[in-house]
Amino acid sequence: MSVLPPELLEGVVVTGAGSASDPGLDPRPLLKERKMRKFMGAQDRLALAAARAALESAGIAPEGPELGPRAGLYLCVGYLPFEREDVDLVCEGSCSPEGRFDLGAFVGAGYEAINPLLTFRCLSNMPAYHTSTNLGIQGPYVTSYAGRGQLYTCLEEALWALHEGQIERALWGGVAYQRNFLVEHHLTRVERPLSSAGETLPIGDGAGVVVLERFDAALARGALIRGRPCDLSLDYAPREPSLPPSEPPREVFGPSEWVPSLDLGAASLPVALAAAYASPPDSPGTPRSEAPRRGARVHLHEAWTDDGYRLRSEWEVDA
Repeated sequence: MSVLPPELLEGVVVTGAGSASDPGLDPRPLLKERKMRKFMGAQDRLALAAARAALESAGIAPEGPELGPRAGLYLCVGYLPFEREDVDLVCEGSCSPEGRFDLGAFVGAGYEAINPLLTFRCLSNMPAYHTSTNLGIQGPYVTSYAGRGQLYTCLEEALWALHEGQIERALWGGVAYQRNFLVEHHLTRVERPLSSAGETLPIGDGAGVVVLERFDAALARGALIRGRPCDLSLDYAPREPSLPPSEPPREVFGPSEWVPSLDLGAASLPVALAAAYASPPDSPGTPRSEAPRRGARVHLHEAWTDDGYRLRSEWEVDA
């Protein structure tokens, strides 16, 4: 396991977290321009709602002075969704009279069979676009795709940006809309991770976002310190996709009450963190470089993925 430089975690604290679970939620109250709703897919709505909830948790107003170029967005987007009826329209218009795929038919009819706005709803960078535009985040951003390993690389990018002083706070998280035809079909073709109990969890939809800040920036605005990331390591060993993994994929949470009931893919960890950080601490925290504050709990996450990642993180949650 490759442990990241410990200085990346020094002086980084968690000041807020939020989640969303309803892919059909009405985004209009969250939009600067309500007409943009027609460009939004389920992942866009979930990501924006979770990020807005995270800012509220952190005591930061959308488009407030704490955002703009002083804040960055680091988001992992799950497998791209597509509904069965839209797939059927494309397939029907892309076949020859004999029922075979025909490129000419696809270009002339199949591709044109679906609503052109659908392409906007399926792009992996659109959740970051809608989130940053509507919340006023103008600093650097990273969008990655589509699993737990990429979620961790987004976290590493956020920590480097904080460490190097590019930004004062980062919104980091993941979003996954999985209960649709295309993603469900894909998940039947891959080996899904086993839970802490050694079973495969039912898939679900959701988004989770965590607000990470430099302690000095959080202190300057009088923020409550909810905890901190206190350990992070990730390793990647590429493997031949046609061969089975050397060990079965797993995702482990601890303590036991932190174990999720659904497999949310790239959103599993940030949604669990949002639940852990839901209650404010008894009092503001102080910088801690070694032991956790008395009364704090440490939550563990470990994952072994089918694409070769070995991941581990520990998160201090103030009591």
